[in-house]
Amino acid sequence: MSKLDKLTPQRVFYYFEKISSIPRGSGNMKSIAQFCVGFAVEHNLKYVRDTADNVVIYKNGTAGYENSAPIILQGHLDMVCQKTDDCDIDFTKDGLELYVDGDFIKARGTTLGADNGIAVAMVLSILESNDIAHPPIEAVFTTDEEIGMIGARALDMSVLKGTRMINLDSDAEGIVTVSCAGGSDFVAHLPLEKHRAYGTPVMLEIKGLKGGHSGVEIDKNRVNANIIAARILTDIKSAVSFSIISINGGDKANAIPNSCKIQLCVEDADLFCDTAKKYIDIIKDEIRDREPDFNAQLTAESAKECDVFERDTESKITNALLCAPNGVMEMSAGIKGLVQTSLNLGILETKNDCILLHFALRSNKQSSLMFLQSRLAALFGILNVPTETFGHYPPWEYRENSPLRDIYCSVYRDTFGKESKIEAIHAGLECGVFDSAIDDFDCIAIGPALYDIHTTRERLSISSTENLYSLIIKILEKLK
Repeated sequence: MSKLDKLTPQRVFYYFEKISSIPRGSGNMKSIAQFCVGFAVEHNLKYVRDTADNVVIYKNGTAGYENSAPIILQGHLDMVCQKTDDCDIDFTKDGLELYVDGDFIKARGTTLGADNGIAVAMVLSILESNDIAHPPIEAVFTTDEEIGMIGARALDMSVLKGTRMINLDSDAEGIVTVSCAGGSDFVAHLPLEKHRAYGTPVMLEIKGLKGGHSGVEIDKNRVNANIIAARILTDIKSAVSFSIISINGGDKANAIPNSCKIQLCVEDADLFCDTAKKYIDIIKDEIRDREPDFNAQLTAESAKECDVFERDTESKITNALLCAPNGVMEMSAGIKGLVQTSLNLGILETKNDCILLHFALRSNKQSSLMFLQSRLAALFGILNVPTETFGHYPPWEYRENSPLRDIYCSVYRDTFGKESKIEAIHAGLECGVFDSAIDDFDCIAIGPALYDIHTTRERLSISSTENLYSLIIKILEKLK
């Protein structure tokens, strides 16, 4: 018996459970794409599947809606795969083990994948039904959203006739998203030269910082471990001699690093550690209100010969870390509280031949994003450091006149007796990709209440899913 068979709306949760039984981590899209194709064939619906495994399913408008403008319903097929240490699921071939806990659906030992599986389930339920009034539907299921919106960027938009879209990749009930940031990756490859030196290896490990998502938490004034590492090294350098062996912090460009490890070669370990502790305490006192758990650990080994950075390399990396912009660059003048432009040094890695600095750039304005790229290029150009920019995805800029937004707000008000919150976000959504390719594009992003997405604590509200599904049905009825 299904674990979700008694939940309402039944077919939404039926399809969510079916989807959850199919391995669909980012990069492993063929099985879930084939499931969508099989659904289309079973229900005699036209479909397109492209080389990126995106699937578009078409359904004609119901009686009275045959000649209405199409509506695009969109979600992504992939999920972020995380599991607890004691979970033996193989994400490449195993499905998820779902269970109900009060008002929540959870997955045992793993991420739930409701981001964005619940969107796919809701759309399949609508496509299957013969009792819902709606205009022609173009159901777009994209792939590999979580690793750079790869599917959406590969989709041939000419297969779509619709110019209005409901994206279902939001995670908060009662909020309609109307704008999102675009972004790009900026990487500098600082050439690494080393020489041999004798001294005591000391590991300086910066720990305890909050970290967070570089889109959602970038305005929370959280300290970037890579930046604070450069500051500590600069402060110590004025009082005691050392050389850098390696410096590494962060492993995801879009996550604010909460730790950084710097391996050093020092002449006098006791003097170095005493000096370092003094400066660390000064910084700890300075940032305690926003980073109360910040701490740094010093560990010394026995003296030996070490491969250390040449002085020119050491100077370039510390200067780059100190001078490179990081964090919030600009707030929106038109939308209160919205970060318009930011960047995050998410990865700092000492490789065999270079020191890699990987920044995630974001802006809700395309022109601001390009200017930020130019600033970084200018800085690293002065340092004679090669750079590259890739992974660009366009912003979804706010539209003053949005009939679809007006319909949503009216239906929400009539249904729940209160106003929906209208929101612009600094994170990225696939809406920006569609907006850049479709003329006169009108879009909203909505979703049910999801918590702790991308973690093993991820959970989906059952009642919120029911509320959202009924809301979508009422919106479709209004789209003549």
